[in-house]
Amino acid sequence: MSEMTTKILEDSLGKVVLVRLKGGKRLRGRLKGFDQHLNLVLEETEDTTDKKDMRKLGSIVVRGDNVVIISPPPG
Repeated sequence: MSEMTTKILEDSLGKVVLVRLKGGKRLRGRLKGFDQHLNLVLEETEDTTDKKDMRKLGSIVVRGDNVVIISPPPG
């Protein structure tokens, strides 16, 4: 993982991020932690894949090799 990626993720700790996974699933949650493999710990997570049926998932761990993109909070 590059230094720039690490810095962006460190700056995003405690903030809400959007995560897109392989298979098209989309999650929104508060970034609690991450490691060098891009494994993520998210809190207050919601599955936003289907806008009509958003599901609350709570605290989860996302395995890094499933992550396609992470969108940090604006600003």
